[in-house]
Amino acid sequence: MANQILTDPDQFDEWLGEEFDTTEELDFDIQEFPVLPLRDTVIFPHMVIPLFVGRDRSLRAVEAAMAGNKRMIAVAQRDENVQEPETSDLYTVGTEFVIGRKLRMPDGTTSIWVQGQRRVQVLGYTQMEPYITADVSPMAETNEEGLPTEALMRAVLALFEKVVQYSRNIPEDAYVAAMNADEPGWLSDLVASLMDLDVVDRQELLEITDTRERLQRVSIILASELDVLELENRIHSQVQEEVDRSQREYFLREQMRVIQNELGEGDPHIQEVNELRAKFAEVSLPDEVRERADKELARLSSMPPIAPEVGVIRTYLDWILELPWATETQDNADISKAAKVLEQSHYGLPKAKERILEHIAVHQLAPVKMKNPILCFVGPPGTGKTSLGKAIATSLGRKFVRVSLGGIRDEAEIRGHRRTYVGALPGRIIQTMRRAQSKNPVFMLDEIDKLGLDFRGDPASALLEVLDPEQNSAFSDHYLELPFDLSKVMFITTANMLDPIPPALQDRMEVIEFPGYMEEEKLHIARQFLIPHQLEQNGLRDMHFSEGALLAIIREYTHESGVRNLDREIANICRKVARRVAEGKPGVRQISKQSVFKYLGPPRYTFGMAEENDEVGMATGLAWTEAGGDTLSIEVSIMPGKGSLILTGQLGEVMQESAQAALSYTRSRADELGIGDLDFDKVDIHIHVPEGAVPKDGPSAGITIATALISALTGRAVLHDVAMTGEITLRGTVLPIGGLREKVLAAHRAGLKTVLLPKRNRRDMVEVPSRLHKRLKFVFVDSMDQVIPVALSPNGDNQHISRMMQ
Repeated sequence: MANQILTDPDQFDEWLGEEFDTTEELDFDIQEFPVLPLRDTVIFPHMVIPLFVGRDRSLRAVEAAMAGNKRMIAVAQRDENVQEPETSDLYTVGTEFVIGRKLRMPDGTTSIWVQGQRRVQVLGYTQMEPYITADVSPMAETNEEGLPTEALMRAVLALFEKVVQYSRNIPEDAYVAAMNADEPGWLSDLVASLMDLDVVDRQELLEITDTRERLQRVSIILASELDVLELENRIHSQVQEEVDRSQREYFLREQMRVIQNELGEGDPHIQEVNELRAKFAEVSLPDEVRERADKELARLSSMPPIAPEVGVIRTYLDWILELPWATETQDNADISKAAKVLEQSHYGLPKAKERILEHIAVHQLAPVKMKNPILCFVGPPGTGKTSLGKAIATSLGRKFVRVSLGGIRDEAEIRGHRRTYVGALPGRIIQTMRRAQSKNPVFMLDEIDKLGLDFRGDPASALLEVLDPEQNSAFSDHYLELPFDLSKVMFITTANMLDPIPPALQDRMEVIEFPGYMEEEKLHIARQFLIPHQLEQNGLRDMHFSEGALLAIIREYTHESGVRNLDREIANICRKVARRVAEGKPGVRQISKQSVFKYLGPPRYTFGMAEENDEVGMATGLAWTEAGGDTLSIEVSIMPGKGSLILTGQLGEVMQESAQAALSYTRSRADELGIGDLDFDKVDIHIHVPEGAVPKDGPSAGITIATALISALTGRAVLHDVAMTGEITLRGTVLPIGGLREKVLAAHRAGLKTVLLPKRNRRDMVEVPSRLHKRLKFVFVDSMDQVIPVALSPNGDNQHISRMMQ
């Protein structure tokens, strides 16, 4: 229903005289009127609007009013979707109106022109069929005259004038009509009827009988509408200016094109397309790629220069041009030269170096059939995984590129975005291949175990095609939508742990473990690589580190499997010496063990045995961490109680189960252990693993827990220079464990002398450096019966618990 106001006074009088019977205003307290439910509008007093009536019940109500005094009550519906409203669907305040002209429309509805008279309160509905009638009473308006009311009227008129200026939906003569409204109530109703308000806001204004309050509410609505209109007008002006500028640019470009044609210079757009054609003619492309490029070039040449697609197609063609479809480097076939490069750049790491030399050998014998390996370097931080990748590229004579996968959660980062998206680009794989400018680089995917997963897809799954030699010869990026050959790329991935990598991805890679370095190896690396590099970086010459100084740094200032912190501490010393030199003080030629404390402060770690004395109820275990191996102390305490087992130290579920299995084994062997008379229901056993802030889990501490438990129950001390690792069963069988090399290195770093290992791990001893075979005593066991004599002292006090219970 559209609102309309008559602003011409003569026309208004004509409407009142000829159409509306308003010569007398009915005075009544309560009277019954036909009711016309309104779906999407509210009628205000004094307003003239057309209404379209189509519902049968409403048509009968109009007919009844026309047969009488032509007066009805208009009441708005709460929900406009209700077809046949009941009393609860209608508001309780409406407007009395008089019907003027009535017309029948071609679509079967009836149009009536009505004028609102006054507000009425619905007291009750007297009938619902055949049409709605209700008893209503007039609502008296409160009209307070004075300066506040006059000021409000002027403010409303000023705001309404600005709204009329900005709005395209309100006629300009509406402001003239508002100026002639000399009553505050009439003015507020007039403005409200012309504003684009929803039914709820209109009904709220209709129900306000205090004219001053209604004016205030209308002024708030006008101010809000004015803010929106001013912003809309400002946006429209900016858009219009942009359109005008675009049209001006188009006109000038057309003029320039005509002038260039007259001068024989040609169209720049056509010149650019021709240059692209010439570039594509010079490069070697696969047939499918060339077919796609020709198709896109044809599209580009047929488009006007200002078309939005021109930039998208041009960028796409640039990517095709810059990718190394057929460019590759010549591999180095000299095995001895490659071995020399690897030895000069890295110390140790025999497995990785051997694998690269094998690759070169196969390339010499069968270059056509050879497939590039996909290697996965797994090891603690700082062990040289990334830097070895660069050395491999140098030894092979290939280019080296690297992509860090840490934190990537979007599959599109690997496979790219489709060209339908604004700003779409290829994925990291294709971007890096363009940077390499070779189809056979050494491609390092760093931190592959740090890939994420969320609603945007699984990047690890997207890598399956990249790292599969059977599929990556036709890798398809979402942006290019063309097969790109990755089969000649040597992919090297790095990770600190294998567990987070999906099994399907692990299956496509050849895993090479990077174990932690021993002290001797760290000394070699420091002398051969770290110290010369830091001296050069800090501008120092003729400065040497004594072996004692390096050992002090390794043992007391670092605690790692790699050499990253060692390099950091050496750099720290070099910077302090460089400052002395820069200040004009005498330089330092020798860094001794005593001067390390001066430069680095007090030691941060204690080097030596995990425990200095034999202790009852305390055993030393060995653990594997992301940073390499470490020692683990297990403490057991026995106290009077009710047979509870207390486990502390932030232990995981598997480690808690190992503790329960160790206790069950101990109780089952109580007689053999000499504690058969102990009532376990009257003691509490507390097992604690220090460093409670660090989560711990795994089954390999089983025999360590059992040893500490038996020591606490029998009073036999655990030898302080013995470490052990192994999973325990309820029958006391010792099962094999993983991470053997790292754990043995941790025992050596801690200064331990004897290491108890599962017998089934004997075959893994080939991974342990031969020097450790001479420095450590290895005892291989397959049951707890073999552990106890080695780990515990022969004499003990098995009566201490009985005395404690007394």
